[in-house]
Order: sequence, then structure tokens, then C-alpha cells
Amino acid sequence: MNSFFEERKSGAEEAVAFKSGEHSHCRAVVKEIPVPEYGATDVARARAALNLSQRGLASALGVSTRTVEAWEAGKNIPSGAAQRLLYLLESDSSLVTRLITR
Repeated sequence: MNSFFEERKSGAEEAVAFKSGEHSHCRAVVKEIPVPEYGATDVARARAALNLSQRGLASALGVSTRTVEAWEAGKNIPSGAAQRLLYLLESDSSLVTRLITR
């Protein structure tokens, strides 16, 4: 029974320390969100939904226009990082304006 209260006391002390800016004893639980795979038609659909040209999408993702062309032609597939960015842009199109000026 004593360990129950000791654990609660310890947890409360850690919470107070965290609130004060002490993060050395904290741990974060990371849950990966599955991102859909983007094939040629998916990239083209996402670009159209975002109302971007191939050049505009390339600029937003930090890749060349030829890379976007190759994705849409099915010659290459977007890297994992590019797929995550596409997912984020589709999820919140306001991010496009933070990445490029139209």
C-alpha cells in the first residue's frame, strides 16, 4: 500500500517539476500515424486538390519540377518524407501558403 502512495507522490513531484520547466526525467510516447502511399494518380489528385501546378507543388515540397513530373508519370514514387508532406498538405491546405507564395 505504501508503494502506491509513493508512486503517486513521485508522479506529482514530476508533474510539478515539468510545469517548472524541468524535462530531464520526462519521456514521450510516440505514436506513428500511418500515411497513405502516394502513387502517380494520388500525386496528381493531391496537386489538383491543392490547386497547384507541378511547379507549385515542387516548390512546396522542396523538390524539382521534374521530380513531380516523374511521380505523376509513374516513373518514380515519392520518398517517405515527400509522402508525409503530401499527406500534411492535403490534411491542411493552409500549409501551402506557409511554404510558397502563389
